Amino acid sequence: MKTIFLIGFMGAGKTTVGQELALRMKRKFVDTDKEIIKQVRKEIAEIFAEEGEESFRLLETQLLKKMTPHLNAVVATGGGIILREENRLWMKENGFVFFLDTNPEEIKKRLEFDESRPLLKGDKEKNIKEMMAKRHSFYESTSHYVIDTTGKSPKMVADEIENCL
Repeated sequence: MKTIFLIGFMGAGKTTVGQELALRMKRKFVDTDKEIIKQVRKEIAEIFAEEGEESFRLLETQLLKKMTPHLNAVVATGGGIILREENRLWMKENGFVFFLDTNPEEIKKRLEFDESRPLLKGDKEKNIKEMMAKRHSFYESTSHYVIDTTGKSPKMVADEIENCL
């Protein structure tokens, strides 16, 4: 079976849902952010601060393309992986892509005390709304399926994904 890619804004539940889904389906779980941290031995905030966002996006693309289409895994991607067209096309051609959609208010609530996200520094609510507005069409056009995660448990979202497969 093809790789399952979970895309969506930060805080949408990609990692938590991905772990649940991989466990149920007896598949490997990969979190692209954690893999990058392991490879470069730096936190994402450090990469952004020292090398810039573009450098991080390149690392995402390189990691994504290293993954074979037959990885038989559940992959939780970083929220901005869809910013590069080559990533959008690669995921769509090489797996099943699920957009975990969540409304901005829920994202704000989930990330309220999370200070680890470099793109949310400053006015968190404003940054969330602006970035979500810019990215939403990319998420939708990349996905095979859209799952609304607002107010749902990871188990409920995993159920919905399984029902689509």
